Amino acid sequence: MLESLHIRNIALIDQLTLRFGESLNILTGETGAGKSVVIDAINLILGGRAAADLIRSGEESALVEALFRMDSQPKVAAALEEAGLAPESDGTLLIAREVARSGRSQCRLNGRLATLSVLKAVGESLVDVHGQHEHQSLLAVDRHVEIFDNWCGGEVAALKGRVADLYRSVRALERQLARLESDERERARRLDLYAFQIQEIDQAKLSPGEEADLAADRIRLANAEKLYAASGSACEALSGGENVEVSALDALNAALMHVADLSGIDPALKPVLETMQAALYQAEDVARELRQYREGVEFNPERLEEVESRLDLLRTLKRKYGDTIEQVLAYRQEIEGEFRQLSNAEEIALDLKGRIEAGRRALDRLAADLSRLRAGKAPAFEALVVRELHDLAMKETRFQVSFASKEADATGADRVEFLIAPNPGEPLKPLARIVSGGEMSRVMLALKSIVARSDQVPTLIFDEIDVGIGGLTAQAIAEKLAALGGRAQILCVTHLPQIASRANTHFSIEKAVQGRRTLIRVLPLGPEERVREIARMLGGLTGTALDHAREMLEATPERRP
Repeated sequence: MLESLHIRNIALIDQLTLRFGESLNILTGETGAGKSVVIDAINLILGGRAAADLIRSGEESALVEALFRMDSQPKVAAALEEAGLAPESDGTLLIAREVARSGRSQCRLNGRLATLSVLKAVGESLVDVHGQHEHQSLLAVDRHVEIFDNWCGGEVAALKGRVADLYRSVRALERQLARLESDERERARRLDLYAFQIQEIDQAKLSPGEEADLAADRIRLANAEKLYAASGSACEALSGGENVEVSALDALNAALMHVADLSGIDPALKPVLETMQAALYQAEDVARELRQYREGVEFNPERLEEVESRLDLLRTLKRKYGDTIEQVLAYRQEIEGEFRQLSNAEEIALDLKGRIEAGRRALDRLAADLSRLRAGKAPAFEALVVRELHDLAMKETRFQVSFASKEADATGADRVEFLIAPNPGEPLKPLARIVSGGEMSRVMLALKSIVARSDQVPTLIFDEIDVGIGGLTAQAIAEKLAALGGRAQILCVTHLPQIASRANTHFSIEKAVQGRRTLIRVLPLGPEERVREIARMLGGLTGTALDHAREMLEATPERRP
């Protein structure tokens, strides 16, 4: 459940902290007081759109923090686990979202940065928001199968998942076949292109790593004169030559003889003698290696030209097919598969058609199983909806889940549509043909009440779903919301005193001017404050309205704060 909400710099709110109750929380206020701003803030921490104009005028950023308490809610736990998160040891989850005027936003779950997609996934398992404009979702027939399947539960969900997986596999094969059967001229063009590319790469006889070896060869060949001269000079400096009067080896030998004489007198110089002997041996080795290196220096302009030509070829191939030799070879393997497939198009097409037909048959069988399962569960769903609608003062209403066949897709082979007859003697008609806003509100609430039991979403929000209704209908919706509050936490923005009187926790929202700035204030109401607020909703703070408000509250003593 949503335990507390902190809002900073959202619309006309500067700083606001609300603590919600476990069951029915009601928010009331004059028209234009800003009641829906609280719902907008909640939508933000559920991953909703962060518009810059939602930020309070004169501020550069806005912040919303929501503290949720987890109490044995598997759906929430699963969503958190999939996101790599877990509630705190005390069972709480803190969600924070900061929105900058630049459009950037930052999301945190229990202090850890999270992506917006993770926030949305977790939010869907925490809160279900239904606003006054969302009645349109019930008019979309495509949504009916989703609503019905959600109620049906795990057995339908598992079978529907298998149908969706098989459908995706069949569609992948169909797309593969469509590509294969594309324009014959295009297929011939691609065959020629792939044949040329394969031949070009094969003729190069590429070897991984050869480019580095060639680059090293090019440097040596291009600098052969310098290498020969420098190695020769170094060799002469060590072992003597025409341009060297005293070589390093001669000087080292002379020094060694002196140190040998000295060490005969003072044994302390023996380590020095040994070091000099080792140095002499090493210098002789170096001189020998330099002579061998100089003799091996290659003066070969033809070879240099070959290396340059080879490197040019490699650069050309890399420019066409990949950034490295390895990528060029990988591309060759890829187009070889494409070439083979295009060359054997007819055989492959026959194989694909066979696999598609077999897949379609399997899909039809699986979809038929799903259809039978849905049909078996429909009467119980219909009975529940009718019972809920009867509770909502639609006593004579009939409701039916209509099934029509369609080609099997990811949802099965059923076109599901809700039919309803609100009045006796009328035939069942599509839900979309209901004109009355009050009837649509009650149907929506009935479906929410039923699906909420299977969805296990701990918090439901209703934002002014009571627009355009009153009288007995308002009373029926109030009773249903109160009953629903016994199973889930409810937040409801309302204009109706009948609904407000059933609150367990009641907030009043009002505008105030402070320091020449307009602010929204949200105040938790005590018993007497509730009397005055409900009297205001009834028409004014007259003695009659105040008495009526007290009667309404006293009629539900178990729900008084």
